[in-house]
Amino acid sequence: MRLTFLGTGTSTSIPVIGCKCRVCASDDPRDRRMRTSALLDTDQGTRILIDCGPDFRTQMLDQEFRAFDAILLTHEHYDHVGGLDDLRPYGRFGEQHVYANDVCLQHLRERMPYCFGGRTPSGIPRLCLHEARSGQPLQIRELDVLPVEVMHGPLPILGYRIGTFAYVTDLKTIASESVEMLRGTETLVLNALRHRPHVTHQTIDEALRLSREIGARRTYLIHLSHDAPLHALAEQELPSGTYFAYDGLQIDV
Repeated sequence: MRLTFLGTGTSTSIPVIGCKCRVCASDDPRDRRMRTSALLDTDQGTRILIDCGPDFRTQMLDQEFRAFDAILLTHEHYDHVGGLDDLRPYGRFGEQHVYANDVCLQHLRERMPYCFGGRTPSGIPRLCLHEARSGQPLQIRELDVLPVEVMHGPLPILGYRIGTFAYVTDLKTIASESVEMLRGTETLVLNALRHRPHVTHQTIDEALRLSREIGARRTYLIHLSHDAPLHALAEQELPSGTYFAYDGLQIDV
């Protein structure tokens, strides 16, 4: 499988509008981060989109235009679902199958009622919603996808494990049973906002501790803010096997 990091930034993206800090002013393209999202492609032709934020249209312009077999949503916050309306061109492939927890699905029905309830006008996204529950595997073509609940502050959200690969964003705390579901992951994608504590997001140090507990061989940090170090400095500071992901990075998982 090949994972493409479409976006690796937090809700404000980087550069932040009006900010002149050294990260926002950096000329290193790895420090320019759109809202967090990823694309998973398999050798069998299966394609999965993980989150669909407001930068989705821009992120997909350089990607092959073909159908998604599933869209996995971690939660309903705008920076993770704000691009769903831009799925309109994908209507030529049929319905878009969206998987999320019940809270997220309810928010989508309230925010995008025009996508549901009988025939939709031409050009409107055709969304078919499926509830995903922690610990209950989903079958998406040849892939077994395991939703894993984590806590985004007080909000229960989902990460996803596929074989020895796992993708978790926006978590602050995680229950022991969810750690067990992730234990043994070889390639882990994990959120790490910055060094300073935050009420609903992990710090970089918290992410590193969780990575060690899970036992990941490789960990790629995402959902980074402009308060995180420059990418070039992070390369020097992070422990072996841990990396800042960046927009456009592709890895085999």
